[in-house]
Amino acid sequence: MRRAKTASDELRAEYKRSDFGKLERGKYYERIKASSNVIVLDPEVLDVFPNSATVNRTLRALAPVLRRQHRPTAKRKTA
Repeated sequence: MRRAKTASDELRAEYKRSDFGKLERGKYYERIKASSNVIVLDPEVLDVFPNSATVNRTLRALAPVLRRQHRPTAKRKTA
C-alpha cells in the first residue's frame, strides 16, 4: 500500500534535482554490512528470549562450557 504524497515529500522551490547528482540505491550497503554487529534471531528464538539482556546473560553463562568443549586437546608425548 502506497502512502499519499505530502507537502514534505516534495523538494522546496529553491532546490533543483540536478543539485544532488546521481542517486544510487544501496551505495553504502556493503560498507555498513561489514562494520555492523547486528545479529538477526529466528522467530522461535525470539519467543524464548524477550530482550537482548536475556540473550546476553544466557550466552555469557554458556561461553565457558563452549570454550571447554571446542578447545583443541594437546597430544601427550609418550616416552
